[in-house]
Amino acid sequence: MRRGGRRTSARVWWIRGVLAVLLLAGLALAADLVAGHGKTARGAQIAEFSMGNLSPDQARAALAKLSGAAEAPVVVRTDSGQATLDPAALGLTFDADATLDRLLHQPANPWSRLTALFGARHQVAPVVHLDDAAFGEELDAHRKSLERAAVEGGVHYDGTTPVADLPSSGLRIDRAAAKRKIQREWLTGGPITLAMEPFDPTVSASTVQQTMDGPARRVTASAVRLTGRGATVTASPTQLGALVTFEPDGRGGLAPAISQRGLKGVLGTDLKRAESAPVDATFRISGGAPRVVPSTDGAKVDAPATAAALARASVGDDRRADIVFTTVKPALTTARARGLGVKEVVSEFTTGGFSGPSGENIRLVAEKVNGAVVLPGQTFSLNGYTGPRGTAQGYVTSTIIDHGHAAKAVGGGISQFATTLYNASYFAGLEDVTHTEHAYYISRYPEAREATVFEGLIDLAFKNTTKHGIYIETAWSPSSVTVRLWSTKQYDVESITGPRTDPTSPQEVQLPAGDDCIPSGGAPGFTASNTRVIRDARSGREISRHTRTVRYAPEPIVRCR
Repeated sequence: MRRGGRRTSARVWWIRGVLAVLLLAGLALAADLVAGHGKTARGAQIAEFSMGNLSPDQARAALAKLSGAAEAPVVVRTDSGQATLDPAALGLTFDADATLDRLLHQPANPWSRLTALFGARHQVAPVVHLDDAAFGEELDAHRKSLERAAVEGGVHYDGTTPVADLPSSGLRIDRAAAKRKIQREWLTGGPITLAMEPFDPTVSASTVQQTMDGPARRVTASAVRLTGRGATVTASPTQLGALVTFEPDGRGGLAPAISQRGLKGVLGTDLKRAESAPVDATFRISGGAPRVVPSTDGAKVDAPATAAALARASVGDDRRADIVFTTVKPALTTARARGLGVKEVVSEFTTGGFSGPSGENIRLVAEKVNGAVVLPGQTFSLNGYTGPRGTAQGYVTSTIIDHGHAAKAVGGGISQFATTLYNASYFAGLEDVTHTEHAYYISRYPEAREATVFEGLIDLAFKNTTKHGIYIETAWSPSSVTVRLWSTKQYDVESITGPRTDPTSPQEVQLPAGDDCIPSGGAPGFTASNTRVIRDARSGREISRHTRTVRYAPEPIVRCR
C-alpha cells in the first residue's frame, strides 16, 4: 500500500508539474500575444536582417535597407558561366508593403511563438514580383555565357537580311526553377546558382530554311505603319529588322515575334508621344463654394499587345497595325473627389509686409500650391510638392537668414508663405509633421507659430488626420498672401501665446561690404511659447493640448566693412 501510495503521489506531482509548465507556457504566450500586438512576429528575419518585434514604422525603416539592396546587380551562375544582370531588366520588383503585411502576421503555431521567446529565428520570405516576359528576354540575352550549345531553331536579322539560327541540342537553364530560386534568393545579395536541364530543339533545320525563304523576307520588304489615338508611327525596314525575330510557335513551326524591350528601344520614343497622363480631379471655387473639376483617364501603350500586332503585320500584305492602349486611372477620380467632403473653409490665414523680389517668390510658390488636394491620412510636404525652387523655375534672389544674419539667395522670402501655410494647417487642427522656426524673431510673424523652409534641408509638412479631403486655395497680392483650407469642419482650435522670457542682447558682426552684407540694427533674443488647444467642433470636448517652446537668438547688429 505504501509502495503504491508513493507511486500515486509521484504521478500526481508529475501531472502537477506538467500542468504548471503548460500554465507558465500559456501565460508566456498570452503575454507575448499582448506585447506583440501591432508588431512584427518575434524572431522574424529576412536574409541577414533581423525584423522581429518591430513597430510598423521601425519595420518600414528596416525594409528600406532591403529596397536599397534591390537596386544592386544580380549575379547568376550556371555550369557554363556567370552573368551580372540588372534586376529591373529581369523584371524583379520588391513589394515592401506586402512584405510588411507578411511580417506583421503572427504565427498560429504556439511552438513557433514559444521558441521565438527564447531567441529562435525564422526566415520570412520577402514578397518579390517577377515579370515573366522580361525575365525570359533577359536570360535569352545571356545565352552565350549561361547556356551550353543549346540553340532553338529560329531567324534573326543582320540589318534587313534574315539570318538562320540552326537548331542544336545542349543544356539550357531550367526556367521554371530559375524563376522560383531568383525570387527566393534575390535579396540575400550573394551569387545565385541556376540549375540546367537537357534541351532538344522543337524546330527543325528544314523549318528554319522554309521560314528564311518565305515570311522572313516579307518582314523587311517595306515599312509598316502603326496608328492609334490620332498618332502615326512608321517602322522602317531597318527598324523591323532590329525588332522582329522568328521563334517557336509550340507546334514545330516558327512565328514572328517582337520583344517588349525591343519595341521600347526602337520605337519607344515615337510611341510615347501617343500616350496621355491621367489628370486627377480637383476643385474650383465658384460662387463662393468649391466645385469638383472632373478627372480624366490617361492612356498608356500596351507594349505586349502592340508588339504582337506589329509582328503579325510584318509578315502580311496589309502593312498596317494598331497601337494598342490600356486605360490609366487617375489617383483621384471624380467620384472620390465628390465624396471627400470639401465644402467649407475650415481655416484661413494671411500675412503681409513683403515687397519686391520676396513678393515675386511668394507669388510663384503660392501659385504652385494653389489647388493642391490632401487626401485623408496623406502628408503634405511643401518641398516635396513644389520641387526645385531655382532660377529655372522663375525664382529670383531675395533675403534669407544664413548663419544667423541676413543674406541673399535665390528663392528668398518663401518662408513667409511657409508661415502662412503652417498657420492655416495649425488652425485646421492638422498634425504637425515637421516645421522649423526662424533663427531669430521676425516681427510680422506670430511668436512661436511660424516656419522657415530651405530646399533640400528644411521642410514644412503636415498630415491630414481628418476623414475628409483638404483643398488648398491661395490668394496673392503685392502686399499679402492668404491660404485657405477647404474641407468639413471637425475641430475648433485655440492658440495661447505665452509671455517672452530670458531676453538676450545682440552682438555686433562685421562683414565684407557687398551684396551679401545687409546692415542691421539688431534686436534682442528671447524665449516664447505657444499652446495649441484642439476641441471637437460639435461637442466642445478638448481633444489635445500641446505647448511648443521656441528660443529665438538675438538678431545681430551687422556692420558692412
